[in-house]
Amino acid sequence: MQENTFEITDDLLASKSQRFLHYIIDAIPQYLFFYALTYGFYYLGELTGIYIFNDYWNGMSEIEDLIITYLFIVLYYFVMEKYTFKTFGKFFTKTIVVSIDGSEPTTKQILQRSLSRCIPFDALSFLGTIGKGWHDSFSNTYVVKEDEFYARKNALLALEKIGQIGREY
Repeated sequence: MQENTFEITDDLLASKSQRFLHYIIDAIPQYLFFYALTYGFYYLGELTGIYIFNDYWNGMSEIEDLIITYLFIVLYYFVMEKYTFKTFGKFFTKTIVVSIDGSEPTTKQILQRSLSRCIPFDALSFLGTIGKGWHDSFSNTYVVKEDEFYARKNALLALEKIGQIGREY
């Protein structure tokens, strides 16, 4: 007997406005991190008299700046989504990242999502279709409304259990 598969329908997907909020909210900790580093290096120099970190930080080329920025962005999204399946923006909007079959995303999928965010204009790619961006497509994941997703998934699991009552294996 074939098991029921869980299908992610359009009504479970996070809306475009939720996705836009994710972008805005997730930018805040990223900016805070870089401001903290900037001031941290400055005050470290003031306290110790050693300004090497401050001088390097403020004298970086545009390429170095882009590399450090994208490394942090990839790290931020990877760590948050790997361990919580959410970012700060998703916590706020009560959404979660799942695989296309409704299971937890794999480490490879989360890494693909995180690296895909380095593609120019990826942050706005979800505007073209119903709540699905390039980083979702490349990694075979969705961002879904958490409460509705779990309610529907638990209902499906309950139905599967009813069908198994009285069966011997």
